[in-house]
Amino acid sequence: MMPVRGRLDLRCSYGPPWRIDQGPGEANEIPYHAVLAGSAMLEDPAGGRPLQLNAGDILLLPGNPRHVMHDGSGATPLPSRNRAALNFTISENHGSEERLDLLCGHFAVAPPHDRLLRSYLPPRLVVHVGPFAGQKETAAQLAGLVSLMRSESADDRMGGRAMLNALSTAMFALVLRLASETQVSPRGLLALAGHPRLAPAVAALFNEPARAWSLPDLARLTNMSRATLARQFQEKLGRSASDLLTDIRMTLAANELKNPMLSTGAVAEAVGYQSEAAFQRAFKSHMGVTPAQWRKMQELPARGVFAKRAAAVEGKTEEAKG
Repeated sequence: MMPVRGRLDLRCSYGPPWRIDQGPGEANEIPYHAVLAGSAMLEDPAGGRPLQLNAGDILLLPGNPRHVMHDGSGATPLPSRNRAALNFTISENHGSEERLDLLCGHFAVAPPHDRLLRSYLPPRLVVHVGPFAGQKETAAQLAGLVSLMRSESADDRMGGRAMLNALSTAMFALVLRLASETQVSPRGLLALAGHPRLAPAVAALFNEPARAWSLPDLARLTNMSRATLARQFQEKLGRSASDLLTDIRMTLAANELKNPMLSTGAVAEAVGYQSEAAFQRAFKSHMGVTPAQWRKMQELPARGVFAKRAAAVEGKTEEAKG
């Protein structure tokens, strides 16, 4: 539904004092940092207390802010240098004390899904996969995945870039799953998905978005009153169940409209609208463009690729003639 591609950008190896100043990335990117060894202090952009990250912590920043991490000493950081490895870039300094070993990368989310994810995820998300993560299966899976990323980035063998990027993509799903399983899930969609009584309603909206769900229907699935269910959605998500259903439908519609074989009416019906006019109004209100305009926007990148290929072929033909 929401395609996500992960990429490892840097492996950082720093001895104190050190400082990392990154972001913001591209508009559709979500930065991540995985602490393999050592510790780091993450500054709060709002000026609050710094957050300490330890070995086994994985940080996601769905808000894609400028962010600063350092060793906490307050000393002037040692100069660092970047050197290109086969599959990624290594950043290091000459500090000799306990070293930070950190994987830095990002997840790229295709528009308009990036906006939806940012609306439903917290601006900062941290999960822990160290020895104190308990016996949760997801934590063990994530720990194994990070261990594989560590060895792949250490060996730097042929094909490592494809492996590291694929593992990064898988890490995104496992981090969200683990966050939803914690006792105190962050506010947003993860809090709903991790709530044993609310999860069936969330699953129903995602699994059958074309159905004309009503609040009484969802309340029966959760064994709650309508008032309690509505209050829970507002408290945990900040939106109503109807708002979430509309977002799901529009996200699916944006995907379906990329298929030139499907008419707008067919897409409207597939996502739960009996009236094409009602669907067009909802889509424009949600996306800022009509379904037809959205289709044209998706065609332009492909046309650009084909134009470049044609130009390249034409250039080679002219060279051959010459």
